[in-house]
Amino acid sequence: MSDTRGDPPIESGPATNRVDRLTKIVRDQTFPNLRPRDSATLILIDRSEAVPKVLLGRRHERHRFMPGKFVFPGGRIEPTDRAMATSGSLNERQIARLMTKVRRPSAVKAAAFALAAIRETYEETGLMLGVANARPIETPPGPWEAFAKAGIVPDLSAVHFIARAITPPKRPRRFDSRFFAADIAAVAHRAEGFVGPDKELVELVWLPITEARRLDMPGITAIALEELQDRMASGMSYDHPTPLYRMLHKRFVRELL
Repeated sequence: MSDTRGDPPIESGPATNRVDRLTKIVRDQTFPNLRPRDSATLILIDRSEAVPKVLLGRRHERHRFMPGKFVFPGGRIEPTDRAMATSGSLNERQIARLMTKVRRPSAVKAAAFALAAIRETYEETGLMLGVANARPIETPPGPWEAFAKAGIVPDLSAVHFIARAITPPKRPRRFDSRFFAADIAAVAHRAEGFVGPDKELVELVWLPITEARRLDMPGITAIALEELQDRMASGMSYDHPTPLYRMLHKRFVRELL
């Protein structure tokens, strides 16, 4: 669970606009307060054209959580994510930021966050991020077995940590979400049958990043796109700061990890 002691410094400019917009979103905060569950999301980027495109999926209208919204593939961290082998490692600065304000920080835990984003992307879209490996791959039971069958090992060096956001208190579901990004070139295998009218995502769309925010999406998803644009403008530099969005005293704040 994140450390919520102390107030962050006040920022100005685009950062202030972002926290203002998140704060103004109307939300019912009358539910019992829950501890946020760790989750991870992946933004896939296609930079083959002048204006980069990002991949979003539309959630099924029958979902109780965010029905019909456009989102990035993602979901909760699972215990098996800690046990999956990888080809490359996260950048050390990313590991440090992933382990800021968390309980029992470790490099293994940081890797599990990124691995969860890769696994969820496969489960929801059929896209596997990683590198081909001709040798047998040992995997934990469950969805990771599909990677072994396809001969793909996740490559964490291709993943960038873009932002983190914690759902406000007293919401029906709360997540401590890590937003990652990777280039479409990191996709090593594609499987069919993961998207459709009876699946979690009913459609996938590639849209220019400048147009994607016009879709019906959660507020934090739009903010993550803006953070991604800032990072891309820096050349995806690991020196670029990674923000944490959370609510303090009934107002969102933006801290740099």
